Amino acid sequence: QVQLVESGGGLVQSGGSLRVSCVASGRTFSLERMGWFRQASGKEREFVALINWDDGRTNYSDSVKGRFTISRDRAKNTVFLQMNSLEPEDTAVYYCNARKRLTGTIDYWGQGTQVTVSS
Repeated sequence: QVQLVESGGGLVQSGGSLRVSCVASGRTFSLERMGWFRQASGKEREFVALINWDDGRTNYSDSVKGRFTISRDRAKNTVFLQMNSLEPEDTAVYYCNARKRLTGTIDYWGQGTQVTVSS
């Protein structure tokens, strides 16, 4: 099992910045990637960004590309999401995701952290 704990959400004005973090603990061997998804009220959960655990390659949704940056600290099993130029449309609960690959893939989720952007 892998446990994920997010932190760093909060309230920020439009145009502001915020950084959220996620610490993975437990059986973290064979981590393939970590990433962030978000779910706004009344909407489905959507992909935001991910980072490959081994080589650090990143991928972003078009809606956040150029504004958000995902990074990792492998020694601390932590992934970060730096969010700049925030917009009210970025308001959502942000969920950390970790994927392990053994014989198949297993996804783990954090409890989520609220990010609210006021206009």
